[in-house]
Amino acid sequence: MLKPQQLHSGDHVALVSLSSGVMGEDFATHEYRRGQRRLRALGLVPVTMPNALKGIDYLEAHPEARAADLKQAFTDASITGIFCAIGGIETYRLAPYLLDDPMFVTAVKAHPKLFTGFSDTTVDHLMLYRLGLTTYYGPNVLNDLAELDQQLLPYTQHTLMHYLENTATTPITSSPIWYEERTDFSPAALDTPRVSHPETRGYQVLRGHGTINGRLLGGCIDSLNSLLVDARYPDEPVIAAKYGLLPAPATWRDKILFLETSEEKPTPAAYRAMLEHLKQAGILDNVRAIITGKPQDERYYDDYCQAILAATADQQTPLMANLNFGHAYPRTALPYGLTAQLDLDASTLTVTESFFAGKVTR
Repeated sequence: MLKPQQLHSGDHVALVSLSSGVMGEDFATHEYRRGQRRLRALGLVPVTMPNALKGIDYLEAHPEARAADLKQAFTDASITGIFCAIGGIETYRLAPYLLDDPMFVTAVKAHPKLFTGFSDTTVDHLMLYRLGLTTYYGPNVLNDLAELDQQLLPYTQHTLMHYLENTATTPITSSPIWYEERTDFSPAALDTPRVSHPETRGYQVLRGHGTINGRLLGGCIDSLNSLLVDARYPDEPVIAAKYGLLPAPATWRDKILFLETSEEKPTPAAYRAMLEHLKQAGILDNVRAIITGKPQDERYYDDYCQAILAATADQQTPLMANLNFGHAYPRTALPYGLTAQLDLDASTLTVTESFFAGKVTR
């Protein structure tokens, strides 16, 4: 895998809207500005790409504009990192404008850059993974940097600061606190705290023992499922197959699969169906282990655990649940394609190589 360099104070980072254009809507202006301020507080210089603020309707109608922003971010030598605004539902429409563009493909390989986001950004991660780039399933602008509380959530702050360092290994630790999703994102909610709860489960081993080593690969199960079966966008599985967005079954054999559920909080029946689609696609039966993220607001937690135990019973796949990645708050970052060790006896996950290229710090 190609690794980008870590970020440094003074680096310019691009803000891109690759799926939903909500960051450009008037009702989100206070969040956009707060996200910018938080990036500056980290020592970074936010650079909003030309189409990123054109709003929901325009960007839905113009996937080529979204793709152009990502291309510009990779081809602009002054840009070091790329932060996604938010997720959405149809990032797959960017694939032809990116993967059929030799200049984009060459830029990604010649100039690796930090790329971070989650949710529907799963599909962007898979496009870049196909080109050999390590990216980071982690914080974005509106969900994390624009946190409405007076300060960043402490665990999220730690995650973001890790983008500015390069340690030899990275323990992915359990947050001592988890937070409910907000219901009010208006300016009236500025500087109000989230509802929080002490973490009582920690990382929960559902099956297995000992240590397992593998490379991290995965994302939001809703997004992965849509690459296989999508009633809303029937062309998504067609485009996914044409561009090889989901790695072939054999590719998963040395992988630790990470899965989490969206803010739509799929019912247990829907979750079971999505797991079955991943099984039919040759993903579940080939991986070395599976880790799952805490569901948002802990909705259906026990049901999801039982569903994934049942879906993997024939292979007796090692499983660990309740990790802090994906849609629940707070959020870590998981690097695509890097080696990790899952210790099922100690209930720990450690990335066993540096996140970034270049000199390793201690």
